Amino acid sequence: MRDLDRLLTAELAELDLKDSRRACPELSGNSRVRVGVAGASALSFASNDYLGLAADPRLASSAAETAAKEGFGASASRLVSGDLPALRRLEAALAAYLGRDTALVFPSGYQANIGALTALAGPADLIVSDALNHASLIDGCRLSRARVAVYPHLDLKAADALLDDPTARRRLLVTESLFSMDGDTAPLPELMELADRRGAILVVDEAHALGVRGPRGRGLCAAAGVAPDVLIGTLGKAFGAAGGFVTGSTPLRDLLVNRARTFIFTTAVPPPVAAAALQAIEIAATAEGDQRREQLAGLGERLRSGLATRRAGSTTAAGPIYPVLLGSNERALAVSAGLRARGFFVPAIRPPTVPAGTARLRITLSAAHTVEEVDALMDALAEATA
Repeated sequence: MRDLDRLLTAELAELDLKDSRRACPELSGNSRVRVGVAGASALSFASNDYLGLAADPRLASSAAETAAKEGFGASASRLVSGDLPALRRLEAALAAYLGRDTALVFPSGYQANIGALTALAGPADLIVSDALNHASLIDGCRLSRARVAVYPHLDLKAADALLDDPTARRRLLVTESLFSMDGDTAPLPELMELADRRGAILVVDEAHALGVRGPRGRGLCAAAGVAPDVLIGTLGKAFGAAGGFVTGSTPLRDLLVNRARTFIFTTAVPPPVAAAALQAIEIAATAEGDQRREQLAGLGERLRSGLATRRAGSTTAAGPIYPVLLGSNERALAVSAGLRARGFFVPAIRPPTVPAGTARLRITLSAAHTVEEVDALMDALAEATA
């Protein structure tokens, strides 16, 4: 065995000892909620396909039509030769949908977060970030080379104290709106007031709220009447496609085009993917989108009350993410395996994705689920946790 392989095998063995080793599950099928897992059928409560659009034939049809007209791959960075009509149409639709001046699309939400933070902040600046922000925000903070101060989750007083730094050239206050692992929400009006009072730039990642929460699915910022300086979102969750985006003012977009390395030095989103995302946004903004959100909210209420009734755990999350904390990695893996044996796919979420001692199941609901399927999950969870 080569020296590198020996070193890596030893590292993997350490992960095994901690029940922390992970592998990609082999899924099949065109549904995101009724899937094949390693050749066996299962109901999935792990997907971020919140509106049930990922396998919608209208998205596939829009993608196919655009591929026939504009080709598939973008072939280059948008600054070189990749600024194609489908991307411009998508950005115009995003800006209009969210009531923002402009939008800029990135190949992924991860790249949007990193690109925005590294373009806006540098060594002379201060970033104040919530402790439970997503890894992409954490990495963006680190890569910016700014001084990073982390405040305890949702602690406004701590965030205020950290922002009190007159030596920083620029101060950024960074948060998710709907937190990806706990399913709770940020106090957006209070954060906006804090940013205004401290002269800070408010950056809000709405990845898990857009399409699902707020009027016409426009997110928690819209629901709260908050207009952050920088609003970041994804097209790969509720909108069922792929890519990420940043919305805000025209100067913000122009700066990102010139300084966001994750935009400048990467091939653009393929036009068919952009067309599918545009189709999803159009659906989300209609009465049909409202119906899907109502279905999702109703399932969430049923899940919250049903878990407590069955003594299968409890969650105070507002949806569509419902964590069931189990503590140890071993227990989370055991309960996940128990669900899998009963025909349900809900992977265990373990550190470092979540803090040590808070391993959990992360149940995510979709408008494509039925009441009967949610009831069956809760019964199976009660059995698996007994």
